[in-house]
Amino acid sequence: MGLLTTVTLPLSFPAGGGPTAFDRAIGDRVHERLDAHRGVYDALVVPSDAYIVLPLLLIGIGYCLWRRERWAAVFLLVVPELVVAINTWVLKPLWGRHLQHYLAYPSGHTVQFVAIATGLLLVAAAGWIRIALAAVALLALAAVAVGMIGLGYHYPTDIVGGTAFAAAAVTAAWSGLCRLRGRTDGRRDVGETRPAADTVVDTGFVPGQVGKPGAADGDQAGP
Repeated sequence: MGLLTTVTLPLSFPAGGGPTAFDRAIGDRVHERLDAHRGVYDALVVPSDAYIVLPLLLIGIGYCLWRRERWAAVFLLVVPELVVAINTWVLKPLWGRHLQHYLAYPSGHTVQFVAIATGLLLVAAAGWIRIALAAVALLALAAVAVGMIGLGYHYPTDIVGGTAFAAAAVTAAWSGLCRLRGRTDGRRDVGETRPAADTVVDTGFVPGQVGKPGAADGDQAGP
């Protein structure tokens, strides 16, 4: 669903990639309420800055290593940045939506923030940690969205498309990793149990002595 949203949303863009009616409606409301306090915009975008999200990512990797979840640690190390790279080098040029002097769709700041937040959410072991992370991430994403719209960095649809792509891509990668890990663990379990199936049970039966009671016990038969 997320990837479908990212792919179909550009169909609503006007010629030249300008703002949609939705973009104008949201943008006008943000500017009307907060333009008198423009410093607020700068504060709101801080959660999406690299010096905030990358240390959080490293903390997540450390958490996975502490729990001896190497698969999860590798997932956090590779997947979020891979998703950012795909967005930068594939999706942005593909859609070619220009804003000022750069390609705006999908929003790169949004993709990085949501990719890392989704990854941390997926590797969290406890349910209450996931709930807390989800709540904080949603609030931070809303703040970042308002800040980027107010500063003119992105249209709302850039943020929606970036959110949808990052969440869907990271979740799909996690699902694939879980299936791969399940198959690997299953093969390991089969390999560990196979020697037990080959164990020979000593029943005391000696071939060729059928019908000779006591022969297997060392008794000598009479003449």
